[in-house]
Amino acid sequence: MTLQRKKMVILDRDGVINYDSDEFIKTPDEWRPIPGSLSAIKKLNDAGIIVTVASNQSGVARGLFSETALHTIHRKLTDLLAERGAHIDQIEYCAHAPDHHCECRKPKAGMINKLLKQFKIDPKDAIVVGDAFRDLQAGQAAGCDVVLVKTGKGEKTLTEHKITIPVFSDLRSVVDEMLANG
Repeated sequence: MTLQRKKMVILDRDGVINYDSDEFIKTPDEWRPIPGSLSAIKKLNDAGIIVTVASNQSGVARGLFSETALHTIHRKLTDLLAERGAHIDQIEYCAHAPDHHCECRKPKAGMINKLLKQFKIDPKDAIVVGDAFRDLQAGQAAGCDVVLVKTGKGEKTLTEHKITIPVFSDLRSVVDEMLANG
């Protein structure tokens, strides 16, 4: 299956754009981009595709870092993109713990639905790129196409779940495939 160009790409953050950590990404120093991820976002920008992020950040509710620290991490991301002439159109995050049973935390589709509504994008015109099974579930619940990347939790997701969607080595390969078939 080849990926078709979409109007919007919804990215998970940890494990797709930056390296993930089982201890959470708590500071800007811990936030390190995966090679090729920032240039992939630039390619999407250059192609006129809306780029957004939907990220579970339960470390806030767990008291591991503050929302101020989270915003500082996101500022590092946006600053590094700006240095490359790139940007993210919107970052959504869920700061709730899993036991809060909110509608925004993936695998529920709340954050994705909010992004689709905000940009007036039909779900069939959006693709969700994730490394965890919950990313895929949230994207499918919202009616979007979904792809898995092997970075972050991607390899673990492949071994623990039956995956019948496109799988790519990283964000760069997703973007290259999608833009090649535009």
